[in-house]
Order: sequence, then C-alpha cells, then structure tokens
Amino acid sequence: MARIRFPAGFHWGTATASYQIEGAAREDGKGESIWDRFTHTAGKIPSGDTGDVACDSYHRSGEDIALMREMNLNSYRFSIAWPRILPEGDGSVNAKGIDYYRRLVDALLAAGIRPFPTLYHWDLPQALEDRGGWPNRDTAGRFADYAHVVARAIGDRVKDWILFNEPQVFTSLGYGFGLHAPGRRDRDALLRAGHTVNLAQGESFRAIKSEHPESRVGTAFSMAPCQPAGDSEADSEAAERWHRYTNCWFLEPALLGRYPDAFPGGLPAEVMGIRDDDLELTRAPLDFLGINLYTRSHVAACDGGPLGLDAHHVMARGGEQGPTTDFGWEVWPDALYDMLMRVTADYDRPVLEITENGCSYSDGPDSNGVIDDQRRIEFFRGYLDAVARAIEANADVRGYHAWTLLDNFEWAEGYRQRFGLTYVDFPSADRTLKASGRWYGRVAADNGFEY
Repeated sequence: MARIRFPAGFHWGTATASYQIEGAAREDGKGESIWDRFTHTAGKIPSGDTGDVACDSYHRSGEDIALMREMNLNSYRFSIAWPRILPEGDGSVNAKGIDYYRRLVDALLAAGIRPFPTLYHWDLPQALEDRGGWPNRDTAGRFADYAHVVARAIGDRVKDWILFNEPQVFTSLGYGFGLHAPGRRDRDALLRAGHTVNLAQGESFRAIKSEHPESRVGTAFSMAPCQPAGDSEADSEAAERWHRYTNCWFLEPALLGRYPDAFPGGLPAEVMGIRDDDLELTRAPLDFLGINLYTRSHVAACDGGPLGLDAHHVMARGGEQGPTTDFGWEVWPDALYDMLMRVTADYDRPVLEITENGCSYSDGPDSNGVIDDQRRIEFFRGYLDAVARAIEANADVRGYHAWTLLDNFEWAEGYRQRFGLTYVDFPSADRTLKASGRWYGRVAADNGFEY
C-alpha cells in the first residue's frame, strides 16, 4: 500500500444545494422557484416527492455544521436560493433571507470552515420563468443584480464564490429535454438559454468584483471525458465535438470570448440571439474552474443527434466496463484524472477545485443503526487517488468537495437515490453519519490516505 498525500492547505469539503436540503419552501418570505412549481406538477417526480421539507436544513444547519466538524472538513460548498433573497427575482430584497445566509456563513467561519457559496444551483424564481426564464436575455441582467445584492450583503465574510452550478445540465434538462424544471422541450429555447447564461456569467463576475475586487470567483462546470466509441475517424471527430459542446460551451465564452467549434454547420448564432459585442460581455477571467464529475462518455458518430441538434451527429452513452452505482453510472476513476489533465493542458494550468464528485448507493442502517457503505468508500478511494495523480502530474487542484453531505432530494429522482456521507431518515430528518463519512473524515484529518 502507498501513502497518498495532498498539498498543504488543501480544501476538504462537501457540497449541497439549497432546494435539495433546505426545505422551508414557503417560510420567512421566500418566493416560489421553478422547482417548487415543477415538483407540485402531477407526474413530474416519482411518488410525488417535493423539496418542501427535504432535509430541513433551514432549521437544522447547526447539526449540519456539527457533522462537518466531526468529519474534520474545512470547506463547505452550499448554494443560495435566489427566491429566498429576491422573491420575485428582482425588486424588493427579503431581509430574512439575507439574515439566514449571513447566520450560516458566520457559523461556518466560527467552526473554521470556509464558506463556499454557489449563487445559482437551479432554483430560478418562478416569477422570472413566467417572463421567459433563461431563454429571455433580460434574465442575465436580473442575475447580475442578484449577484450585487448578495455580494454586498455577505461579501465581507465570503472570499470564494461559485456563480453557476452545471449550466450545461440545467439548460439542457430544463429547456431541451424537459426532465428538470421548468420542464420545457424546445431546441431554440435551449440554445437561447445557453447564451443568456453565458452573458449572466460575465455580468455577475463583474458584479461581484465591483463590490469586492479581492474575491475569487469561478463556476462549477459539469464535465466528463468524451471518448470515441470505436476506432473510426468519424467517432473521434464526434467525440471531440461532443467534448466542445458538453464540457466547453460555458467555459470558453468566459475564458476566451468565443464559442467552441461544436457544430459542423457553424455556430447557430441567430437562433442563440447573439448580438454584436456579446462575446466581449461573456468574457470573465475566472479565478478558478470548478469541476463536477461523476463518470465518462463514449461517443459515436450517427446520422441524427439529441433533441434535434442534428448538426452534432453524435450518440453519447456512459461507459460499460466498470462497476455501476445504484444510479447506473459507471465507476471509472481515470475519468477524473483524464478530465483534470485535459483542462490543465488546454487552458494553461488554471486553478481547479473539484466541486462535486460522488456516488449513489442505497445502503441503510443495520440492526445496530450502522450504515456500512463500503462501496462508497471504494468509490472515493479510487477518485481521490485520481486527483492525487493529477496533482503529481502538475494539475493545480486546490480542493475536493464530496457530493454530498446529506442524503437529499435528488431532483427528478425524488428521494430514491442516496448520495450522502450522512444517512437521512426523511420522515424525521434525523442524521446518521455513514461509514464513508467517518472514512472521509480521517482522510481530511490526515490530508491523505493509504491506497
């Protein structure tokens, strides 16, 4: 066995999202979000599950911080609910919402844990969706205004910010495939939403910097290495186009002021609503890149493409060689190593944070109340070894955030999938640290592990 060590000052954390854990859906002036509306629409979520209560973290955040302290963690990635701050998406600020996040940040700092907030983890105010949502260009300005409000309120306490969580996912599943809120299936709306988010990314970056120039600001991008399904040149070309679209579509407009060459027929600029000088507005020299990664993609050339985006001419699926999680995702640690090295090589060795990485397994308490989730431990052992190998190969990785602190509301899956280091009994919201949480705590305390 070898000793795996991480750099001094490495951030060990967990990640959560407001709608998935907070509950208190209608308390203290919070407005309705698109997920409040979506989950209360019949047939959208299995068993009619909603995030109305979820893990009740709005009332039990002290317990959550105690769990993080028990695990020796020094970073907590959480998200701020936009409709808790601005119930209508703009206009009057809800003071009780500001106070909640101010108390949370202060409690984290008192516990020696870095507050690492995400401004947008998918819960768009429903009032803005009623005005067109992310396909409406005006939403970019509303998001920048929201960023100003939050930075002004807690920017004296928060030094590191994440603007968006997985823009590729929430635009595709929300506006293209209809699987997530707001449940729309519209190719043109998907393309317009992507451009609006890129504008919002640039504008909100500048908004936070205008309030606190010393802040470090990035985005958490969903990524997966795109590997050719076969040996043909067509498969190789398709895999590269899919990489540009799924991994770089929201990265290059910020870093390079351009969209990557993902469509053989050229950029659909008119459908996207791109105006003169827009690509200067999307520019944002992000201080770090967050990487969310769970598995890899195998890509083949085909005659069509997903959602009528026929110009891609790709068919993508997950790998099938490794074991699978209860979500059906392949466990393939080299995917994380490969992705870290690709981003390091392509973008001049940027500062990186693993902002999500984790697995769903359904292990529950035994007769003694112990949750012995060894498969999750093996998952983290493999992926953390991949991070360590990438650091040794010159990737500048500063932190790792396990998804997730708590079993929670898992979007379209409701409560069927359990990703947590902590088991949650949903009827009572009682928390029990799993064996994986205790193992991860030892890793954090030792800044490494035996492998």
